[in-house]
Amino acid sequence: MTAPSEARQEPQAPARAGKRPRDPRLDVFRGLGMLIILIAHIPDDGWALWIPARFGFSDATEMFVFQSGVASAIAFGAAYDRHGAIALIARVARRIWQIFWAHIAVFVVVAALMVIAGTRYDGVTYVDSLNLVPFLENPGSLLVGLLTLTYVPNYFDILPMYIVILALMPVMILSTRLWRPLPLLLMAVLWLAAQGGLTHLPAEPWSDRPWFFDPFGWQLLFFIGFFMKRGALPVPGYDRRLMGLACVLVLVTVPFAWVRFHEAHPVFQQAADWLAPLTDKSDFGILRLVHFLALAYIVVHLAGERGARLRGPGARLLAVVGQQSLAVFITGMVIAQPIGVALDLAGRTASAEVAGNLFGIATLIATAYLVRWFKTSPLLA
Repeated sequence: MTAPSEARQEPQAPARAGKRPRDPRLDVFRGLGMLIILIAHIPDDGWALWIPARFGFSDATEMFVFQSGVASAIAFGAAYDRHGAIALIARVARRIWQIFWAHIAVFVVVAALMVIAGTRYDGVTYVDSLNLVPFLENPGSLLVGLLTLTYVPNYFDILPMYIVILALMPVMILSTRLWRPLPLLLMAVLWLAAQGGLTHLPAEPWSDRPWFFDPFGWQLLFFIGFFMKRGALPVPGYDRRLMGLACVLVLVTVPFAWVRFHEAHPVFQQAADWLAPLTDKSDFGILRLVHFLALAYIVVHLAGERGARLRGPGARLLAVVGQQSLAVFITGMVIAQPIGVALDLAGRTASAEVAGNLFGIATLIATAYLVRWFKTSPLLA
């Protein structure tokens, strides 16, 4: 993946003529990540036993955060290069505003659906399964918490993390004016602070539970993708030795991540427990970064130069999903819970799981194509 130098200005050509073609790797893998995130969020979904997260330390969250960093370098970095700091801050603020209200809408819709769903087969209400009972019992004060992001239930924690990371972006970009390596130092300092538990944000007013995703830990991965695309961090080219090392790293992690190994011998479970601080998801443990970068290196080079091997109808379909990632992500978060309710009612049979997952995937694809039509149709211009 080639990236423009941070100091280089984009050519001042006509808007259409100077527009670079999209990199299919970003769109295709972002689309794939959206489908994996849906499967991971359907409650007790048997398909979730076979997503990449079950075989390694990193999962679709890393895909989402890293690719968001790359996409942000394209969208916001170009705004800074062309129009300066004011344009950068304005565009970031607008995006934060959009994501904030998307977060509020997802919470309200999912909470309403869980109220309608009633009680599960085991006597637990669906509202309680998402720990939303405190909100229904005391909506007044928790509405304030919801709007100030001091009330963040676990299921609704990815977009708040993204909001904070986006807010850090102008700081990171503008710090290069003082010293070019300064943002890299800031990234490392914030990540280390997160590992020490110094940056935890409160998730609910009645306890000391922090946000599940600490944005100050996860910003490291976001800005690695961001500055790779900007050219401030090198992007390693293909090397057989590096590819071999990446493959070894990915394979070696399988016994410590896959539950089948844990069940086969207690030594694997004990090792996984010992490694837990380094694979922690909340603070973004270092082994998650190592595993993701190794996996990304393999996949990117298997995709060919600038994604040359990502061709065919399947790749084109995933690319459309990836291009409309925010709308698709919101839709996935909303429909995952009703799909889980439907699976409960159907008895969680294998055929029901197939139908539920395929329905969810089809809904995300339809959402992506519909949103693309809204954006491009001359009827709505």
